Amino acid sequence: MIWFFAITIFWVLACRFINPPVTWLMIQRGFEQKADGKDWKLEKKWRDFDELSENLKYAAMAGEDAHFLSHWGFDAKSIQNAYEKNQSGKPMRGGSTISQQTAKNVFLWPGRSWIRKGFEAYFTVLIEALWGKKRIMEVYLNVIEMGDGIYGAEAATQFYYKKPATQLSKPQAALLIAVLPNPRRWTPAKPTAYIYKKQRLILGNMRRIKNLKF
Repeated sequence: MIWFFAITIFWVLACRFINPPVTWLMIQRGFEQKADGKDWKLEKKWRDFDELSENLKYAAMAGEDAHFLSHWGFDAKSIQNAYEKNQSGKPMRGGSTISQQTAKNVFLWPGRSWIRKGFEAYFTVLIEALWGKKRIMEVYLNVIEMGDGIYGAEAATQFYYKKPATQLSKPQAALLIAVLPNPRRWTPAKPTAYIYKKQRLILGNMRRIKNLKF
């Protein structure tokens, strides 16, 4: 147990300064592509926090985690709302924060199990304590899956909008976030009515949180 805590704390602390080169999800998607007879596709380019569009940062909070700047890694109200909706038989939804998603993407394997959720909670506490909000948002926007073989804001904005991640407009940023958590089913290139509805909701939430500061 001592070795486990020592290694994981050192690992998380190292990732505060060293950008993760790859994630388990990227590797899994690559093998899935090869199994389907496709070429291995992995498009990504790291952008530091200050190089990322402010519109995208606020769109991410507006669409995924409105209380990101005030919670300690877990949003109890969102978790409770998700639980109640799932118990009522409505379509499944998650209550994961941006911090939880970042912990899962960087340190853990894809999948659903109580064991993995336990590790996710542990790594969420560590990154909140050792990284801070700016680093969590930076890593999140650089490793998140945003299309088939497309990871991170820079690769996504170049692919969908032919521009760097510093130049995203509010509608474009909201549309990128609207396709989450399933960017291989939905795409900003051909938004459905449902995605346009999510985009409008995100833009409304962006106006409400525009005064929050990192």
